[in-house]
Amino acid sequence: MKTFHKFDRTRQAAPQVFEWLREVILSLELAPGTPLSRAELAERFALSQTPVRDALIKLSEEGLVDIYPQHATLVSRIDIASATQAHFLRCAIELEVVRTLALANDAVLRAKLSAQVDLQAALATADTEDFIASDQAFHRLMYDAAGVPDLYELVRQRSGHLDRLRRLDLPSPGKAARVVRDHRAIVEALAAHDPDAAQAALRAHLSGTLGHVADIRARYPHYVAA
Repeated sequence: MKTFHKFDRTRQAAPQVFEWLREVILSLELAPGTPLSRAELAERFALSQTPVRDALIKLSEEGLVDIYPQHATLVSRIDIASATQAHFLRCAIELEVVRTLALANDAVLRAKLSAQVDLQAALATADTEDFIASDQAFHRLMYDAAGVPDLYELVRQRSGHLDRLRRLDLPSPGKAARVVRDHRAIVEALAAHDPDAAQAALRAHLSGTLGHVADIRARYPHYVAA
């Protein structure tokens, strides 16, 4: 499992435990259904159980763990309804983001987006973690350029189930190449100052994973809630 780096002593412990656990849950290093022992986690981090408890409560608020008082805490199974709602939220926001950017004429932004796409193309058959990080950076650049960085954080907080679905879908043949192609289409539409084309390219890009739910469920039946 991913090594936990030393605590930043200038920050509270609970948020750092939360961030680490969230990362290993979203990466599926902690698979859905994995039990989480507060005592074992406290020992791992060399902490009292209080910050671990606080981190687990915050994870439960995002739907990433299920807490059964006096019984167990488990990494939650992927909930399709929650993933669908996160997808709806993301689409609603990003369709406006790309429209805003297409009507602007930001050559510097387009260069940054193109650089991320080139990086993704180089990583498509190599490093899944770096590919995902570059994918996220591509979208973060658009939110920042549109002046709505807080909405990016909101979407990320709501997207735990969707992100895990996307991670299960990414190894599918041709998936990474489709992501690169979709991103290029978005950049081309922005360069053409065509908001309708930008929205169409984004909609096609975001629709992929939920269209493969049946296949994902068949391949990972213990990961996806009934």
